[in-house]
Amino acid sequence: MKDYDHIVVWLDYFNKTLSRKKGRRLPKDKCIFDPSLNELIESSKAVGLEPTETNDQVRYPRRSYVRSGHIVLEKKYTKTEILNKIAVNLVAKRAKQSK
Repeated sequence: MKDYDHIVVWLDYFNKTLSRKKGRRLPKDKCIFDPSLNELIESSKAVGLEPTETNDQVRYPRRSYVRSGHIVLEKKYTKTEILNKIAVNLVAKRAKQSK
C-alpha cells in the first residue's frame, strides 16, 4: 500500500555519470560523481530531514543490475524541493572535501 506521508530518495537521482533516462533527476551541475549512502544521509540531516529508513542493498528499478541504495524521508515539501535542497548540500560538501 502506498505511503503518502513519506518519499523514497534514491542515490541514482544524484549520480552525475548517469543520464536522465537511467534515473538522474537533477541537472548535472547539481549532481556529484558516485554519491554514497552516508553522504546522502548526512546531507538530508543537514537540510533538516531525518531519514526514517535506509537500505544499501536495494536496486534502483531502472538499473536493476547494480546495487544502489535509498533513504525514506518524511514528506515535508514536494519531492523536487527536497531533492534540490539535498543536492545543494551534497555539492557543497564535495567541494569542501576536494580542497
